[in-house]
Amino acid sequence: MNELRRIDLNLLPTLYALLTEGHVTRAAIRLNKSQPAVSHALAQLRGHFGDPLLVRQRGNMILTNKALQLLEPLEKALSGIHTLLETPEFDPSSYKGLIRLSLSDYASGIILPHLTRILRSTAPGIDLGISQASRDTALSQLRDGEVDLAFGIFPVCPEDINRENLFEDHFVSIIDSSERLPSEPLSLKEWFSRPHVMVALRPDAQDEIEQVLLDQNYHRRLMLVMPHWSAAVATIAGTDLILTIARRSIRDLSLYPSLRIFEPPLQLPSLQYQQVWHERRHRDPMLSWLRNIVKTSCASIASTAFCTSNGV
Repeated sequence: MNELRRIDLNLLPTLYALLTEGHVTRAAIRLNKSQPAVSHALAQLRGHFGDPLLVRQRGNMILTNKALQLLEPLEKALSGIHTLLETPEFDPSSYKGLIRLSLSDYASGIILPHLTRILRSTAPGIDLGISQASRDTALSQLRDGEVDLAFGIFPVCPEDINRENLFEDHFVSIIDSSERLPSEPLSLKEWFSRPHVMVALRPDAQDEIEQVLLDQNYHRRLMLVMPHWSAAVATIAGTDLILTIARRSIRDLSLYPSLRIFEPPLQLPSLQYQQVWHERRHRDPMLSWLRNIVKTSCASIASTAFCTSNGV
């Protein structure tokens, strides 16, 4: 009890934000406080624990051994206090702050329009910051507190990352039918005879298609690797290229009447699109509310047949 009298308990949420974010500015954003206020709180906490808690190393802030020892019991203590006090449910109408999301332009076209309309009507104080990253980078950003929620396809996640399926998608191929087609549908040999386009953030990426080809000792020529789902369809128009892409990324082929969609002549896995978040944010009321909003809006996607012109 003497220890409780020596510390301002109001500092504990700030300590938790500092230790989980590992950054004064990000902690301030998360707490909706000014950076000087959080820096002042850090100075008080350093004095109380007799430890710097956060130290700069090679341009980054890292936790000291003392800070690492504090993190787990602090999380349990705050969770216990939260349960004891029965904090009211999250009120989106009064919340003000920045939420940082990581998602591709594929997900942006599917998720963002509906999510933005909901936020403007029910949570007008929420601002969104959108970034795009590879799977590995997105997971690192979640762990480092650089993003709050990430969207994508994550076949394997570390133990400290939670994930939830949102909807299923599958691959289709697209070709310009103005180019002479050897047969329709294309055989596997004909499919491999054409140069291909792959949508990926890096030219050396190993996506689900490449993994299947590798497992079956197949190889396709990748004439073009590009990071933009939205531009991929327009890129192959008027060429002999084949694009194999997630079905829901195709908005409308009416602008490209010569393009045709067909099933790839080899078995490719379905895609489980997911939202992922770090375990330390699992009980965060704001993030729980946001995840439920996203899940609800994506439920209609999962139950709706997706239609475009020009093919299957």
